[in-house]
Amino acid sequence: FEAQIEAERLILGFGLGAVAGIFLLLFSAFRSARDALIIMVNLPLALIGGVAGVYLGDGVLSVASLIGFIALFGIATRNGIMLVSHIRRLRMEEGVADTHAAIVQGAVDRLAPILMTALSTGLALLPVALAFDTPGSEIHAPLALVVVCGLFSSTALNMFVVPAAYWAAVRSERSGI
Repeated sequence: FEAQIEAERLILGFGLGAVAGIFLLLFSAFRSARDALIIMVNLPLALIGGVAGVYLGDGVLSVASLIGFIALFGIATRNGIMLVSHIRRLRMEEGVADTHAAIVQGAVDRLAPILMTALSTGLALLPVALAFDTPGSEIHAPLALVVVCGLFSSTALNMFVVPAAYWAAVRSERSGI
C-alpha cells in the first residue's frame, strides 16, 4: 500500500513535470506564449473525459490511470498543435488576411486528420477498455478507459473550444486588452 502511494505521488509529479515540459516545448516551437496556452487548452478538455473514464472504471485513481492521463495529454496536445499550427500557417504564410476565415478554414482542414488520429488510437484501445472486469486487466483497462474517454471529450470539444480561444486571443490583442 505504501509503495502504491509513493508510486502515485511520483507519477503525479512526473505528470506535472510533463505538462510544464509540454508548455516549454510549445513555447520554444511557436515562439508565442499565447499559442502555447491555446494549445494547452486541450488538456482540461481531455481531463474531463479522463475523469469520466476513471469514474466508469472502479472510481479509483491508480498508477495505470495516471499513466493513461499522461498519454492522453500527449495525444490531446498533438491535436491542438495540428490545429493551431495550420491556422498560423494560413495567416502568416498563405496570406489569409481575415482571421475568422483562417480559423474556420483551419478547423475544417484539420478536422479529418484530428479525427483519424483520435479514432485510430481510440479504436485500438477500445477492446482493452471494454474488458475492464476480466481477470488480468487491472493494469491495462484503467489506462485504456482514461485514454478512450479522454480522447472522446478532447476531440469533440477541440474543434469548438480551440478555435474560439484562438479567436478570443486575437480579438483581445487587437483591442489592446
